[in-house]
Amino acid sequence: MNYWLVKQEPESYSFDDLLKDGKTDWTGVRNYQARNNLRAMRLGDKVLFYHSRTEKSVVGVAEVSRAEFPDPSDEKWIAVEIKPFEKLAKPISLEQIKAEQSLENVPLIKHSRLSVMPLTKQEFETIVKMSEPSAVAGG
Repeated sequence: MNYWLVKQEPESYSFDDLLKDGKTDWTGVRNYQARNNLRAMRLGDKVLFYHSRTEKSVVGVAEVSRAEFPDPSDEKWIAVEIKPFEKLAKPISLEQIKAEQSLENVPLIKHSRLSVMPLTKQEFETIVKMSEPSAVAGG
C-alpha cells in the first residue's frame, strides 16, 4: 500500500463534500509531477485530504477507489477516483506539521505547490495520530 496527500481548496471541494458525495473523480491536475503521482496510485491506497489556502490543514483520510483513467475534463491528462475513509477527530494544521521534527521531509513543506504528493507510511501515520484526542498535550 502507498500513502498520499492531496490538496484542495475547501471553497471548491471540501472533505465534507466528499463525505456527502461518497466518492469523487480527482480531476484537473495539470502538473507533470502531480500527474506522475496520480499514475502511481493504486486501488486501496490511503490519501490524506488537505484543505489548502484558507484552512491549511489535513482534515480527513480518503482511499483510492479507482486507479488511473483518462481525465474527463481533458483526456490528455489522468484522474483517479477517491472515496472518504474517515474525517479526522481534529484538523492538523500546516504549522503543526512543520513543528513535528519527524515530518521535516514531507513534500507539503518541501514542495508546497505540489497538489498530489507521496508520503511514507510513517509520515501518514504520524499525521493521523496527531489528530487523536490523546495526542493533545496533557490529554
